[in-house]
Amino acid sequence: MSELQRLKGLLPPENQSWVFIEAAAAVEPPLITLEEIGRDEVEIQIDLEQWDGFALDHRNLLFWHEVGRIQNDTIPRDGWEMAALAIGVGGAIGELWVQDGLLLLMALGLSGFAGYRLYLKNNSEKRLQDAISADERAIDIACRFGYSVPNAYKSLGGALKELIEKTRKKKQRGFYEDRLEALRKSATRARAEMAQQEGSRESMSSENVYG
Repeated sequence: MSELQRLKGLLPPENQSWVFIEAAAAVEPPLITLEEIGRDEVEIQIDLEQWDGFALDHRNLLFWHEVGRIQNDTIPRDGWEMAALAIGVGGAIGELWVQDGLLLLMALGLSGFAGYRLYLKNNSEKRLQDAISADERAIDIACRFGYSVPNAYKSLGGALKELIEKTRKKKQRGFYEDRLEALRKSATRARAEMAQQEGSRESMSSENVYG
């Protein structure tokens, strides 16, 4: 079984009909990325040369992170915002000459919306929060595929450590470090919740025996 076929088997049932997995064809592609390929269709592209250098469990969690991004609807969209911004600004300048107030307002509104979308796309804090949410979704998916909660956290943490070690760009490395720190905090909370649940079960068991 090829790696791409193996990964297709790791897609949750609700994603199998519209999420596709392909080898990246670009020059020096990222390790793994998403691309919309049509209406309601998404492609996960993987650089298999880099991918093979990661441990199997780490690959699984990195893959499920991307599936988590899809399920959270945080897929990067086509870069229409720059075109819309240019049209809006150009239209606004043109309407200043002809002095059509309604068209000027429409052009300014288009520019403002496109600018806001560009801000959201390039906002580092939002990008980090989206990634952290996808990490949490990846943990959930891993548990659906038979991982225990501790092993899911351990595997994703190991994957992030591998990414940190293999990433040369300081900004990107810092992004992975922030994700790892958030994952550690999430694991601590999950551990506390599991301990509380275990305590509740033991208490109920004692009540059944001694009550």
